[in-house]
Amino acid sequence: MSNLQKLCFGYFVALMIAASINYIPGLTDESGLAFGIFALDIYDDSLHVASALWALIAGLRSYHAARMFLILFGLAYLGDGVFGIFTGYGFLDLGIFTNESLGTDWSLSRFLANLPHLALGGIGVLAGFRSSREIA
Repeated sequence: MSNLQKLCFGYFVALMIAASINYIPGLTDESGLAFGIFALDIYDDSLHVASALWALIAGLRSYHAARMFLILFGLAYLGDGVFGIFTGYGFLDLGIFTNESLGTDWSLSRFLANLPHLALGGIGVLAGFRSSREIA
């Protein structure tokens, strides 16, 4: 099993945790913000579960499937995080299409709200493009 396949399993776990945050008592505040930073809804949860299943399947399938997942997923989530910084909403949950832009905001709270997508996306892109051909 290649390192990229193992990374996909890590993404599976991380994304399933993200999908479950709203359902674990104490992780959301009275305003419904997870960790007091960002709101997750059923669309976000669905996106996280679908992405987690994609990661799991790619990790089980092959090195090439894992690499493709990390590149495509990484680009999508990294882009979503960048859109979040500049507009306050992402495109993966269609937020940029259903909400008026809040404008660019370089505050810590905006950065932290988008950090999960920036980090997961950035690591995925980096791992996918920097990987050398591995033999599973």
